[in-house]
Amino acid sequence: MRTIRTFIALLVFIMALGACAAGGASRPEPQSVGEAVGGAAAAPSAAPAGANRDGIVDSNAIGARDDAKIIRTGSIELEVTDVPKALRTARDAIVSLGGYVGASNTSNFEDRPSAQITYRIPADRWEEALDALRGLNGLTTKVVTEQTEAVEVTGQVIDLQARIRNLRASETALQGIAAKATKISDVLEVEARLTDVRGQIEQLSAQLEDLNDRAGYATLTAYFSSPVVAVEAASKEWQPATTVDEAAASLISILQALASAGIWFLIVWLPILLVLGLIAALGVWLARRAGLGRRRAGRGLLPPAPPPLSEAVASDS
Repeated sequence: MRTIRTFIALLVFIMALGACAAGGASRPEPQSVGEAVGGAAAAPSAAPAGANRDGIVDSNAIGARDDAKIIRTGSIELEVTDVPKALRTARDAIVSLGGYVGASNTSNFEDRPSAQITYRIPADRWEEALDALRGLNGLTTKVVTEQTEAVEVTGQVIDLQARIRNLRASETALQGIAAKATKISDVLEVEARLTDVRGQIEQLSAQLEDLNDRAGYATLTAYFSSPVVAVEAASKEWQPATTVDEAAASLISILQALASAGIWFLIVWLPILLVLGLIAALGVWLARRAGLGRRRAGRGLLPPAPPPLSEAVASDS
């Protein structure tokens, strides 16, 4: 029992040393996309030559530049004369290059069709695919935007391959121990170690397969739409229904303002004006009464009226 545990501990220690050595041997990735793009002298392939059934390639088989693993992604936005026809032409062009349609999304908003298509393209046919979409047999009227990106993952691939090799060696050793174990406790302990090692192998193998797939097939997202005609754009800017709504809203606002002014006049200003009018009328009445009294008092002080003219002539004679 003690011998088996000692051997297992030694085996785990060797595995750790192997993983550290593999991590130190991995190549650093480029610091920029430009270095990654410039480093690929030839396009990578989905399955490198010399790969075994697990997709593992010997690190010596990967050259410094010729077999570099490059993950390419990009997007392109196109204006085309006929969206459905452009989609068929683009699909035929991608299929002829060995690619396929990964995902699609089409719409027809206000009788203006548009589409978003994701293509998976062999990495070595990337530029040909871009050229095909830029033209589409004369259907493309304008390339609105175009963006590409490339990331080198050669170091990650080498590191994963080395770690998988070490784990498989550990798996073989543990299987040999399990075959020689006689105690149930020893068998259970070895089986637990085997389960853990096999789980790590499956996880790393899936990561390696994903990297190889993304490096072998680039991803390009294309957006298709039809150009907006000037007359159509001008007609859409003028909408009679909207104008009628705006005019009706303005009329309602004016009527509401007039009604509000009438309510204010009846409730606030009319009573004030009535009170002011009563005060003014009372003042005038009082003023008139005061004026009439003065006139009556002044009439008793007036000189007597002169005698008639006939009486004055008779007195003279």
